[in-house]
Amino acid sequence: MRHSTLIFVVAAFALLTLSRLALAAWQWPRVRNAGGLFPLLLGGLRIDAHQIAVLAALPAVLSPLLGHFAIAATITGYWYLAAFILLAFLEVASPPFIVEYDTRPNRLFVEYLKHPREVSGMLWRGYKLALLGGLGGVALIGWGAYGLFGHAQPDAQLTWWQMPLASVAILAIVILAIRGTLGHRPINPSSVAYSSDGMLNTLALNSLYNVFYAIYSMKNEKSASDVYGGMDDAKMHDLVLAQSGLPNPPANPDYPSLHHQAATRKTPRPLNLVIILEESLGAQYSADLGGANLTPELDALARESWTFTRAYATGTRSVRGLEAVVTGFLPTPAQAVLKLPRSQRGFFSLADLLGRHGYHSRFIYGGESHFDNMKGFFLGNGFKQIVDRADFVDPAFVGTWGASDEDMFNQLDRLLREDADQPTFTLAFSVSNHSPWEYPAGRIQTEGNPATVENTVRYADWALGRFFERAKASPYWENTVFLVAADHDSRVFGASLVPVRHFHIPAVILGAGIEARRDDRLISQIDLPPTLLSLIGVDTEHPMIGHDLTRSTPGRAIMQYDSAYGYLKENDLLVLAPNKTPLQYRYTAPEDYAPVALNPELATEALAHALWPSWAYREGRYSLPGIVPEQAAAPTTTPTAGPPAAGPPAA
Repeated sequence: MRHSTLIFVVAAFALLTLSRLALAAWQWPRVRNAGGLFPLLLGGLRIDAHQIAVLAALPAVLSPLLGHFAIAATITGYWYLAAFILLAFLEVASPPFIVEYDTRPNRLFVEYLKHPREVSGMLWRGYKLALLGGLGGVALIGWGAYGLFGHAQPDAQLTWWQMPLASVAILAIVILAIRGTLGHRPINPSSVAYSSDGMLNTLALNSLYNVFYAIYSMKNEKSASDVYGGMDDAKMHDLVLAQSGLPNPPANPDYPSLHHQAATRKTPRPLNLVIILEESLGAQYSADLGGANLTPELDALARESWTFTRAYATGTRSVRGLEAVVTGFLPTPAQAVLKLPRSQRGFFSLADLLGRHGYHSRFIYGGESHFDNMKGFFLGNGFKQIVDRADFVDPAFVGTWGASDEDMFNQLDRLLREDADQPTFTLAFSVSNHSPWEYPAGRIQTEGNPATVENTVRYADWALGRFFERAKASPYWENTVFLVAADHDSRVFGASLVPVRHFHIPAVILGAGIEARRDDRLISQIDLPPTLLSLIGVDTEHPMIGHDLTRSTPGRAIMQYDSAYGYLKENDLLVLAPNKTPLQYRYTAPEDYAPVALNPELATEALAHALWPSWAYREGRYSLPGIVPEQAAAPTTTPTAGPPAAGPPAA
């Protein structure tokens, strides 16, 4: 068993590395433009070590204990033979898959099994030579693998005390290889993403890993219709488009929410855009919003900004806030789109949109950007630059979650000062306001135990204030629009199905001549990105259904709280819960829920908004024409050979 394991590890590394080199040579112009072979091979080494360790884990760990038994050696040999052939099969299948979908084999590889007749016909008619050559290649590799693993012999027996020691040592190596890092978070595809070219990021993986990870990620998908009930698609679109003030019938039926938005603010040149997303900084900490007096700097900024006093987050996790402000996408019972497999490429984002208008887009984060798949999603959807913990030089303080907020703001200020005439979009995400409440000493006057959420909020507010002191005196101040908003509140709890007060967040827009005003309209996070487009002077087309607050009033907020869905329309709160009749309340801030009779029209409107994002994600309709999103489903008809045409995938 030990001998077979060693042979398998070496042979698998050789197979996957040679395959990656061959694919890189085939795609060399793209590889060269993205930085060459080194990041591709380094990332591939980490992913391959993970995949090989997963396949070899059980026989490797048991080999010191059972390797001297002939039956154990034989079973292990055949296991490695099957695993090696599977690795080889998927690598051989990669080139035609890349030709068709510009990515390594993924979830489609499994979904195609639902349509064997159509797929077999497609392969035979469109890829006959590739199919025959691939099968011949796999057969040849299988013959060689049988020579390696088909005649496994027992190992020499270890002494009684060597057996457990060797087994524990191998287990430690296997765990390290599977985690892929000594850091806080285990390896995932985002860990090795290095390019805005999504196909190259998949080359850093191997195809078996990509398929397995796609299948694993499918657990995060949950259709709203399975949770809350269904509705006719036409009626759903009518209700959503009407509430959003969008034309109906739509200009492009394939993308119902796609519409032209003319900027209400005309500027000599497109202005820079900076979104500062504050971790867990709910309205409960702001005296200006009726909370504790813990954010004097933010409250002072609010008095000189366009300040929204009734802004509500869409969820209770950072990925949900990022989803809302970067893509304008509605929440669903599933995970946020940052973590879903079909949205990793071709999904709408501000970065992709602004890139088409000449903007350079970047993401700044004091932690590890592969957390929650942020790096992979952003690079796959328009961001050109990721600046995270590894890029920070001599940070003042590094805690459990990464470099402190002041370090992140130092990076932000430096990059904005270095920008030339090219307009930029920067998403800056803070990290300090998170348990275990760590921040540099000597910055603030603490009260009681320094390691509390209250003191950490004080520090986060202090860092924000220091940044804007510098920004106002900088050359970039006059041509940059800033949004400061929370991703979500902290301590989200409550006896109600949807604790509305814990979705209440601060949101202020300032800089570049923005006039100060206090805006008491009810809004959602999804209304902020369309508004920002107007304020930076960009006339464009996009699929966001949030309101441009410079020209219309939404009068509603949308909140996903685990499996409960809250639709707040002025003071009427409609709550959808799994497989239950909707409930309606008269909501009075901060925590008064008075049950009222159900309004069927409001319930239908809420259900339409709950269902629409699941439909848009599943069908691949939340994107810009000209970019093919991750495929929604296996085709039900035989496509022609060659790359897919632009437009929505087959439903």
